[in-house]
Amino acid sequence: MDDPAIRALLDSILAPWVKDLHLTPAAIADDAITLRLPHSDHLRHAGGVICGQVFMAAADTAMVIAISHVMGGFSPMTTVSLNATFMRPVKSGDILVTARVQKRGRNLVFGDIEMRDAQGELAAHATTTYALFNQ
Repeated sequence: MDDPAIRALLDSILAPWVKDLHLTPAAIADDAITLRLPHSDHLRHAGGVICGQVFMAAADTAMVIAISHVMGGFSPMTTVSLNATFMRPVKSGDILVTARVQKRGRNLVFGDIEMRDAQGELAAHATTTYALFNQ
């Protein structure tokens, strides 16, 4: 998938509140994609840092795009597990969300997501499993 195809997929499959994150393609590799999560003050909670829910939604979205990229297009799938570790608080700056497909089986896909702050420091890490719907 190229940049326009990823943008079209982001526009077509996301829930409206996820679209409000304004994720955009930043890099494309054979087995991975990187999305940019632009900074917005409305993503911060009362403690002044980006909410964990934002990281989780960005990670989940990035992995769906990465799986679609590896498969050559979107196919229905569902998240089976999404486990995150939050390693450092992020108060400002864009976040780069890199989702990499680790293994694709017949029915399950396993992935790894790194979320880095504007200084390139690892802010959060997630692992995922998705079930593919056979059509």
